[in-house]
Amino acid sequence: MKNYDNVVIFDHILIKHKIAILRDEKTSMKEFRELVEEITTLMTYECLKDGVPTVEVEVKTPLETCKQQIVKDNSIAIVPILRAGLGMVNGIHVLFPSARVGHIGMYRDEETFEPQSYYCKLPEGIENMLVLVVDPMLATGGSACDAIAELKKRGCKNIKFMAIIGAPEGVSRVAEAHPDVNIYVSTLDRCLNKNCYILPGLGDAGDRLFGTK
Repeated sequence: MKNYDNVVIFDHILIKHKIAILRDEKTSMKEFRELVEEITTLMTYECLKDGVPTVEVEVKTPLETCKQQIVKDNSIAIVPILRAGLGMVNGIHVLFPSARVGHIGMYRDEETFEPQSYYCKLPEGIENMLVLVVDPMLATGGSACDAIAELKKRGCKNIKFMAIIGAPEGVSRVAEAHPDVNIYVSTLDRCLNKNCYILPGLGDAGDRLFGTK
């Protein structure tokens, strides 16, 4: 895969450690869900180090008054791509508990492997927020591209996309379709198989998160 200016692949030993456990087929549903949240929190810290919307406030300490920067109210929205993206929401809420949450629902056509949209509910005023689109797996990139396009139709201009595991095919597709959107991936896997599952991957993230298989 070629290098893209809007793609960040993390190289952090704590994330690598957690992904190793996440991949293991013996990892329980509970531990899998906790790991997804922990990895997401680590990713969010790095993803937003270049800044979030802030305001200056005055704080009175036990000794004196000082001015501090805090995150602006109603400035961050989390948009999980249903259903697996739901597993990443709490990992962001740990850092930004007041972040609004929208939902974009998509399922994969098992013949064409292309996404089909079935639901979209977004917070009022999302066009003025920093929007974090999340999905644990970035496989073909179809769902991510369509979700980002839908947000742009709603007027969103400040969008970031986060995935835990990405395939080169999906990362390239999103990076080229949306060069104005920064893409953050914890680890880049080898390729997609004939059924468009990521290899080595971790199986179906939604099934492992919610115990549906």
